Amino acid sequence: MALVSVVGATGRQGLAQIRQLGATGHKVRALSRSETPDLGGSNVADEARIFDLYDEDTWVPAFEGSDAVFYTHPLQAREDRATLTGRVAEAVQKAGGKRFIWNTSSWIPERPGDPFTYGNNTIAVNSIFRSGVPATVFGSVLFMDNLLTNWARPFIVDESRYVYPHEAHLEANWISLDDVGKCMVAAMDRPDFEGSWLNIGGPQRIKPPQVAEILSKVFGREIKYDPCTPTEFGDLLVGAFGDDVPEENRETMSAGIAAFYEYNNKAETKPFWVNTDFVQQRLPEVEFETLEQWAARQDWSDSAHRPPAG
Repeated sequence: MALVSVVGATGRQGLAQIRQLGATGHKVRALSRSETPDLGGSNVADEARIFDLYDEDTWVPAFEGSDAVFYTHPLQAREDRATLTGRVAEAVQKAGGKRFIWNTSSWIPERPGDPFTYGNNTIAVNSIFRSGVPATVFGSVLFMDNLLTNWARPFIVDESRYVYPHEAHLEANWISLDDVGKCMVAAMDRPDFEGSWLNIGGPQRIKPPQVAEILSKVFGREIKYDPCTPTEFGDLLVGAFGDDVPEENRETMSAGIAAFYEYNNKAETKPFWVNTDFVQQRLPEVEFETLEQWAARQDWSDSAHRPPAG
């Protein structure tokens, strides 16, 4: 089986990728800024190495010997994603990696000119493909696991409120992080995914009131749809990161998140939509779960391990 290095191994996305790699028998190298990364108890890595996104001397040594590298770009480094992602891909190529797989954590536009991370995704995808490393990129549009974070779960569990910055009309194909990990694993050895990108989402396109209805069914009590404004959401999300975001960056980061969700609520390009029939045709080996299936199998307790965001 392949040895896969997972960048950002201690984050929500990295932990899900490790779970799916372990479930399919692959060896895992956990990459983070720590020599002894916290993988949340049940997740297991065969080895660990230090990777610091802002110390390029750590990159090639972290990747050497890997058959593939799974990459997640940190939310806190939003402004640098286009530049840094391409350079990371170059390091994977230099280290001899056979496949670089990036989950953008957001939609990849099909036309030029889209703002925020969407436009940066296009630039970064081009940089990756020009690096020379065999690569696959997935644009996952919206994570079910967002509901478990410390800026969403307490409202649901403690106050029976579904609080999110989505207006009632906004439809989205929510996808679980485990299913994102399955897509990444499935693409690893597929030659038809080399040099390609694909937006991925779950099997249902649902509106916020429907999300609240699903949560109500799972919890056995009414969960009220109670939207917050994008500005309020920006403050919630930055607050969830705590000291990981320096004080001097918090206001700018919060404003950027708010503007991003203002755009999402109004955008004609529908950045939370995917063509689910096409996704399933491309990835027939992945059985995508519904929001209800995902929510029913989660541990919603206070004691469950969960990174705050990212």
